[in-house]
Amino acid sequence: MSDLTEQWRAAVSAAAASGSALCLRGGGSKDFYGRSPSGAVFDTRGHAGVVAYEPTELVVTVRAGTSMIELENLLAAHGQMLPFEPPRFGAATVGGCVAAGLSGPRRMAAGGVRDYMLGVKLIDGRAEVLAFGGQVMKNVAGYDVPRLLAGSLGTLGLILEVSLKVLPMPVREASLRFAMDEGEAVARLNAWGGQPLPLSASAWHAGELLVRLSGAGAAVASARARLGGELVPDDEAARLWADLREQLHPFFTASDEPLWRLAVPTTAPALDLAGDRLIEWGGGLRWLRTRLPAESVRARVAAAGGHATAYRGIARDGEVFQPLPAALMNIHRRLKQSFDPAGIFNPGRLYRGI
Repeated sequence: MSDLTEQWRAAVSAAAASGSALCLRGGGSKDFYGRSPSGAVFDTRGHAGVVAYEPTELVVTVRAGTSMIELENLLAAHGQMLPFEPPRFGAATVGGCVAAGLSGPRRMAAGGVRDYMLGVKLIDGRAEVLAFGGQVMKNVAGYDVPRLLAGSLGTLGLILEVSLKVLPMPVREASLRFAMDEGEAVARLNAWGGQPLPLSASAWHAGELLVRLSGAGAAVASARARLGGELVPDDEAARLWADLREQLHPFFTASDEPLWRLAVPTTAPALDLAGDRLIEWGGGLRWLRTRLPAESVRARVAAAGGHATAYRGIARDGEVFQPLPAALMNIHRRLKQSFDPAGIFNPGRLYRGI
């Protein structure tokens, strides 16, 4: 374990005094995500290690530079896991996982990163160490700061450590495969989502729907009999879900067309956008490979009640995330000013001017 808190405070204080931007970076696994990084690279991997872990309490506290692989191996040794299945993309750190806020296939059933954030310690733009959540000080501004940091892309502060809720691994899992088109898959997933079924993940692509059942043995067996479909061998299923989690599925690797990440209501019908499509999270997450203009993609997704993110292969000097209404953008600016008044942390990574 290594504690670089005081060293980091000095570096942040110097950057704030000079107005020098810092590009906060862990393993670099999410360098592609968000708008183009700027500023001097600030490597967070040196501040690492497990601070506290009591398996019976289902809580782990780790420093931001800790490797995700190291953390997940520790949890697995005790039959536990991070329920939101964050993608590691090889070299991810815990701080980067929180800052990016990305979740994997189990998000549809278990929730996202922010749902498991119990506490956080960070250095703000004034070089002050602040702690929120758990049994530490409450934020007097009234924000739920641990959840607020999830997906902030490092624009609000330099994360020192996080406390995460963990859960036991499922007793039994089984994956089923069905042949059906996109419209039928969305309808079927919504119908199943309203029933007491132990669905923990789903994915549709190119006429094939894959679903995963997780839970007690009897519940999984009963759901298998009820749903039908083709049972996928366990080793093959493990590879398929891992490839979806790490975005190694052929959909993500076989093309260099721009990739969009579309969040819509699960009940939204097929979006009728030209290009290759993959659907996850019971219909709530739609991936799209297309060369359509950004305006066309965003307009169609907004009409369906959702928002679109330019994920990969798209110019990063414009707005990568869905443009915000003026009132909501003002809230973002005020949050940035509160936490980082000199604007030194990952400036412009989330939105221009933030």
